[in-house]
Amino acid sequence: MGSVVAASLNQNASIKNIFGEPIETQGKTIIPVAQVAMGLGGGYGQGNKKTEAGKDASGEGAGGGLYAVPKGVFEVTAKKTRFIPVSTSRPFLLGAGLGFLLGWLLFNKRAARS
Repeated sequence: MGSVVAASLNQNASIKNIFGEPIETQGKTIIPVAQVAMGLGGGYGQGNKKTEAGKDASGEGAGGGLYAVPKGVFEVTAKKTRFIPVSTSRPFLLGAGLGFLLGWLLFNKRAARS
């Protein structure tokens, strides 16, 4: 069972899914890039209870997951090749930091009134 899951995930984590199909337009070749992570897990257990047939109870399982995040594109021209990243998490982190700061200031202002 685990090998079926691994084969399925291996097929989904192919080079075409990490580096998408190249797109040619206006004298440029655009190659999409993604970060892909894959995980597998499995287990087997045997309990001390008996089944209806009188055998020890047991169980097994397997699973996996695939995680893909777009990272940017390679732009290839006759003169140069460059990597253009997808927007970074910097705006999110800045917004979260400002939100925490504003919350802290409002909390302190409210606490000073009391």
